[in-house]
Order: sequence, then structure tokens, then C-alpha cells
Amino acid sequence: MVGPAEMREVTLWAQTTRPARVRVVYWDSLAPTRRFTTAEVTTAPATAYTAHLVADSVEPGRTYGYELRIDGVAVPRPYPLRFATPPLWQWRTDPPTFRMALASCFYVNDPAFDRPGTPYGSDYGILGALAAAKPDLMVWLGDNTYLREADWSSRRGILHRYTHTRALPELQAALASMSHYATWDDHDFGPNDADASYRDTPLTREAFDLFWPSGRRGVDGGSGVTSTFEWADVQVFLLDNRSYRTANGRLTGTPAMLGERQVAWLINALRASRAAFKLVAVGGQVLNSAPLFENYVNLAAGERERLLRAIQAERIPGVVFLSGDKHWTELNRMERTGAYPLFELTVSSLTAGVSKGFEREMNQYRIPETLLAEHNFGILEFSGPRTDRVMTIRIHDAAGAERWSRQIKASELR
Repeated sequence: MVGPAEMREVTLWAQTTRPARVRVVYWDSLAPTRRFTTAEVTTAPATAYTAHLVADSVEPGRTYGYELRIDGVAVPRPYPLRFATPPLWQWRTDPPTFRMALASCFYVNDPAFDRPGTPYGSDYGILGALAAAKPDLMVWLGDNTYLREADWSSRRGILHRYTHTRALPELQAALASMSHYATWDDHDFGPNDADASYRDTPLTREAFDLFWPSGRRGVDGGSGVTSTFEWADVQVFLLDNRSYRTANGRLTGTPAMLGERQVAWLINALRASRAAFKLVAVGGQVLNSAPLFENYVNLAAGERERLLRAIQAERIPGVVFLSGDKHWTELNRMERTGAYPLFELTVSSLTAGVSKGFEREMNQYRIPETLLAEHNFGILEFSGPRTDRVMTIRIHDAAGAERWSRQIKASELR
């Protein structure tokens, strides 16, 4: 898998089935005869045989081919192996056009541990359609694996679940050809609807770090998976909606989903950002007005209102929320007096069972024609000159067909 990419450094990930020496050989696509190699890593049971490999002989705005070598032998793959670095455009050109994939709720059947009845996961062919779309990077919006009852109380179970999900053959081409970034939601954090009281958070955090390489988590100063990255003139803020969360239905105390520390960091980081689009990615929905399920307004209305008021009071331009979790896709638009409208794009589900829960939600912010209750993924394309950037949203079904699209201009978010 291709992990986070910076202008001068890209992290790659691999997992073996036994102890092995692993490295990656890579080359600039414009100069393929000049080869570079990462430092060699020996995989071990203690780290679930995973390897994080750093390609640090790269330059900004280039595309690279690569091959994986295990114990010195090249491992052939029946799909393209490539990665790209973000471009150095500042003070030189307009920001480049680039494309970002979005998805959540990735369930892979495992009959020995699944609940009886109809399998919950299906349509794995959607992953081939995702790879064929050739985005530059992908953001996983939570529930990126589904821990089962036999998994979430032991390190062995948690690592089995992550390994089983990551090994799906249909997933491999998408993993190998674009940079991947992730946050989590309840099913990869712990049990269904899990909160900060979950006992084994250290184990699921360890697994998350092993399988989603990044050295920049906890940027809010806490113990969660909060992080941020930039690509061209877009900044993505990957929030943690589980590590600070109070239990659903609490009757006393101050209910929280993100927690004071993370909200304070987010407002400061949004205010400091110069990105044309500031994408705030959360495992669960933020804007949904219906006080149902785990919607922010149902769990921690006070915290939600403080966050939204602060974005308006600070006059922060370009904010768009991204979320997963719901098992349907929709675009929300919240009108605000004296400020631009806030949008939230929810993209779900990739392979997990779809839901008709929207029939119970009187969500006043949903744009009705954007509702899609079937397996899907999203592509965001950012284009146009620096002074007139446009974000184009495209939602694709399991066959890769485009089901709807919308454009949002940066000028509309000021």
C-alpha cells in the first residue's frame, strides 16, 4: 500500500505472512533506469509482520514506479505499482488539478466470525472500479474494517481482523496505486457505538498505526488519531470522534463527541490554514439536524454548536465537512445568517450493508436528490486557477458509473 506522501518523502506499507526482509525499489517514471531503494525492514510477529518503508529520494510533483522485494526477490503484481508526490506550486504556478477518493464502511465477510444469516459484505468489485478511476489519493472516513465480537477484546483478534480485511484480493490494486489516509469510527475503534470507556483502545490504536502508517497522529496533544495533511491548495483535517466521546444517552455531565482539546485545536488549525478548501473529515455526521442515532446533534448538541459558532465567529473560509458511517450517501447544506452555507458530504457504504435509516431522519439539511442508498464511493476533483478554484463532487456506484455530481466554488465559501 502507498501511504502518506510529502514532497520529499513517501511512506509505503507491506505485510508478509512470516518473518522476512522487505524493501521497495522505486524510480521516477521519467527516468526509469535510475533506481532508488528504501531501507530494509525485517517483519516480525510483534508488529503483525507489517513493514513501513520510507522512499526519501523523491522530488515534488513526480510519479514513481516501484517494486516490492521480499528476501531480495522481486514480487510480481498483476496491477500497476505507482505513487505520486504532491507538487511544489506555491509562488510558481496555479495549483494543479488533482483527484481525491472518499469511502467508508468497508466490510469483508469472514464466515467463522460473522453473525449468522445473509452476509453483510458484498460488491467487492467496487474496489476495481475505484482503482480504475485513478485518483491521486484516498481518504478513508472510518469503519475501514469491522471488528467482530470475537475480535475486540484481544490483541490477537484485533490484528486478525485488520489482516483479514487488508488481504482481500480485490482491494490490492487500489492500495498499490494511490496514497491512502484514514481516520476511524466505531467499528475499527472497538465495538458498535464505542466511546472513550472502551477498555482496549490502546490495542486498536496500535493496530490502526500498524496498518495505516503515519507519524503525525495526536496533533491535538491527545492520545487519539487526530491528524492533518495538505495536497496542493487543499488541507484535510482527520478528526477522532471516538477517543474523547461520552457514552450515548448520558444524562449528567457535558456530552462530547470530539472533546474540548480536539475542538480547540481544530479551530486554531482552521484559522491558521491558507488552503482554498479546508476539508474536516469525521467518522460520523456533523450537520445532520435529526436527533437520532449517533448524529452529533443528538449526542453533543452543545459541543456541535460551539464548533459551528466558532467557525463563523472566526470568519474561516473554505470549510467543508466529510463523513461516513450512515450506510447511505448524501450532501447536506446548512444555510447560515451572515455567513456562507456549510456543506457536508457523507459517503457510505463501500461494501457493508446499506441502510434505509434515512426514512426515519427528518434531516432539514439534506439535498434530496443526492441521497444514494447503495454501495458507492466518491471522487473530489479540485481544479481551476488559484483565484477561482472549484471542487467537483462525483459519486460512483459499485460498477463505477457516475450517479450524481455537484460543483462547489471556493468563492462560494467566503
